[in-house]
Amino acid sequence: MIKVGCCGFPVKKERYFEHFDVIEIQRTFYNLPKIETVLKWRGEAPNGFEFTLKAWQLITHSPKSPTYKKAGLQVSEECGGKYGFFRPTGEVFEAWRRTREIGRALSARIILFQCPASFKPTTENIKNLKNFFKTIDRDDFLMVWEPRGKWDDQDIIALCRELNLIHCVDPFEGESLHGEIKYFRLHGGPGYRHKYSKEELLWLKEKCSGHKVTYCMFNNIVMFDDALRFKEILTV
Repeated sequence: MIKVGCCGFPVKKERYFEHFDVIEIQRTFYNLPKIETVLKWRGEAPNGFEFTLKAWQLITHSPKSPTYKKAGLQVSEECGGKYGFFRPTGEVFEAWRRTREIGRALSARIILFQCPASFKPTTENIKNLKNFFKTIDRDDFLMVWEPRGKWDDQDIIALCRELNLIHCVDPFEGESLHGEIKYFRLHGGPGYRHKYSKEELLWLKEKCSGHKVTYCMFNNIVMFDDALRFKEILTV
């Protein structure tokens, strides 16, 4: 089974629901919406529609990340060390509690933890990553991890096995190293500007074959059009 969708709503929700059965909510990464807003989305979606979501950046990203400024989040310098990088702090665990609450309201199955390139495989980062996933209440969520920095393949495999994580990649940039389910995020190269050719989408179709379930979530500027074209190719 290949599930095709976009990372965020690129068009009005009504139009999106007409064409796709899954979406990755991006808004939850920047700042969490109200529960009432999330329940409204869930109520507007057709039966069988699936939401996945991106975990709040307070868990994964340092306050030095420009995404904090983009979200209007202000953290004082003295408190900066309490956020991001899976640090074992009350602030990070509270951010997870609230992310988990949103996931439950959406009836989501998958939560994605995308790390910045600055989250490197240091002893401290690995220790915090292990502590976080071994400590939190995971409910029945499938946890997807997208490391963006330079990690050794064997370290990724070992951590995913130990922590029961699905390794997420852009399939045009690397191999998914662990997980019966595959979760691909197609970023469209630098600046998210690339429009995928027919040949690339045919290659992607082949890449998705042979797996129990593969999520193909387009995240480039022309994500809506590319995702529609990919769905058409899958019917051939």
